[in-house]
Amino acid sequence: MCNPSLRLTGSLLCLVASSAIADDQWPAPVGALADQGLEIHGEFEAPGGLTGYAASHQGREMALYLTPDGEHAIVGTMVDAEGNDLSEAALDELVRAPQELAAWERLENSHWIQDGDADAPRVLYTFTDPNCPYCRRFWEQARPWVEAGEVQLRHIMVGILQQNSPAKAAALLGADDPAAALHAHSGSGEDIQPAAQPREVEDQVYRNNQLFDELGLYATPTTLFQHDGRLERVDGMPSEERMLQAMGGSRP
Repeated sequence: MCNPSLRLTGSLLCLVASSAIADDQWPAPVGALADQGLEIHGEFEAPGGLTGYAASHQGREMALYLTPDGEHAIVGTMVDAEGNDLSEAALDELVRAPQELAAWERLENSHWIQDGDADAPRVLYTFTDPNCPYCRRFWEQARPWVEAGEVQLRHIMVGILQQNSPAKAAALLGADDPAAALHAHSGSGEDIQPAAQPREVEDQVYRNNQLFDELGLYATPTTLFQHDGRLERVDGMPSEERMLQAMGGSRP
């Protein structure tokens, strides 16, 4: 299992488990495990005459191995003579990578405010509460990359910290110029005032809050980005090392 501080949480992996293959034609022992709630994501070659299957359950990835007679399945980790995990690569390819892609698509389809050049080569999603001081600090720390056109932040506006947070988030999303309103709120100290918004805008905040909960997140800002082909996340204000990694390099 990947380190949740560097990759996705089990909650997020469980959320996107619908990417598993829907197939009732698995061999009987594998099908029996599927009937018990395991998601079977695909088949892979395994040594020793075994056939491997990548699976997951409640966000935890696991490997299954079908015996050559097709009558029995073993759940666990296979290692070679040097102790190398022979399951990891298959789980990465068949479970984690598709789930991370599905999670990224959910972020893309959420309700966010663009901060930075639309053509910036690097995109980060960050869950932002209008009453979060660390969100403002993250906004300020990201300015060099954003203003240089290297990074685009997409602020997924949530309202979770204070009673008026949802109304403030809706006011930002519903502003005539959301990007300018967020800039004024985060950079100029002009605190956004809660104001009644159309039901559609209020619903956008609700759905962002729901996504925040479904992903198992607990802090603002929480920032998600792609690094070396994988989806990474940072809970709260990033350390200097993680900030440089998230932004894709040193300050311009």
